[in-house]
Amino acid sequence: MTTYENPTRPASASMDQRFTDPATWGTFGAQWHSGEQKTLQCCAVRPETHDVKTFIFRCVDFSALSFEPGQFITISPVIGGQTIARCYTLSSSPTRPFAFSITVKRVPGGTVSNWLHDHLKPGDSLKASGPAGSFTPVGHPATKLLYLSAGSGVTPLMSMTRAACDMAGNLDIVFVHSARTPTDIIFHAELTRMQAAMPGLRVISVCEGLGDTTQWQQPIGRLDLSLLSQHVPDYKEREIFTCGPQGYMDAVKSLLREAAFDFAHYHQESFDIAVLNDEPLIEQAASLNQQDVFTVTLSRSGKTFSMPANQTVLSAAKKAGAIVPSSCSQGVCGTCKTTLLQGTVDMNHNGGIRQREIDKGLRLLCCSKPTSDLVLDL
Repeated sequence: MTTYENPTRPASASMDQRFTDPATWGTFGAQWHSGEQKTLQCCAVRPETHDVKTFIFRCVDFSALSFEPGQFITISPVIGGQTIARCYTLSSSPTRPFAFSITVKRVPGGTVSNWLHDHLKPGDSLKASGPAGSFTPVGHPATKLLYLSAGSGVTPLMSMTRAACDMAGNLDIVFVHSARTPTDIIFHAELTRMQAAMPGLRVISVCEGLGDTTQWQQPIGRLDLSLLSQHVPDYKEREIFTCGPQGYMDAVKSLLREAAFDFAHYHQESFDIAVLNDEPLIEQAASLNQQDVFTVTLSRSGKTFSMPANQTVLSAAKKAGAIVPSSCSQGVCGTCKTTLLQGTVDMNHNGGIRQREIDKGLRLLCCSKPTSDLVLDL
């Protein structure tokens, strides 16, 4: 366990001992802002369902995490001697910034989710950066909200709901969550308690089947337009936030299109991102003009490769065998941030890089396409 110097305690004092130290409380207040990397210590691990756990962290320097409900952090555990970065939405409320949580479903074959479930325990530390992301109600003023989630997609919406509850917001929130069975509903007990304590919150759980549950009073089946219209008849008047597997979100968008919903009031988030299929781009490259194919040089390894102008630099670099840390592939997490030593790119990011970083020559490779030959600090 990492220890830090303290003027009133020996360096060997545990974090819990330092937590009760009046001198330590004087250090509270510094904030962990977007783009910074911090060392986090795991405080607790809580099972939510048979395949979902919540991991609670604090910064080892007692910084407060400044974030908006719905945003995520990027954790970078060392697994098998290799640092692997993954984005996880914060499930806790920003109103409680000194201890914050991610809620993770074990994914078959998932390197990081399985490592977290099997190995991370209280007292362990890991690196993390963030927070980031634009999936948040902040900036979308509305008093009537509809949260639609499935599976572990509940986490950002849980953060939003916890924040509304903590702030005693005068909001009308309908939270519709879909799960396989009642025992698979994440945060079921807490949502039930919050619904009892918060007059403006109504929680509806939709389960595909009963599983081992014998008594169930809520809807059975899958969310469709009929079910939504029955339980949330004023859904067209609400700001809608959706998170879940891609198939679920596609189905939600389809039913809302059928209902002629105004998508100016629709927002969605997902990290269920398929690997980019670059084969069509490679095929197209054969028909591109010579000036549409550029040379990329990796300064550290000396590797050189050619790539078409309509391909992302990240995708081309990985195909060429370069080791580039990456996670979201959507320009939001900042994991693939790399210095561009020479050349120019067309970068369309989603908040994962700051202007001062761009001014220093950094680029997000996942959302950058070449407009000239490039030299990268890789």
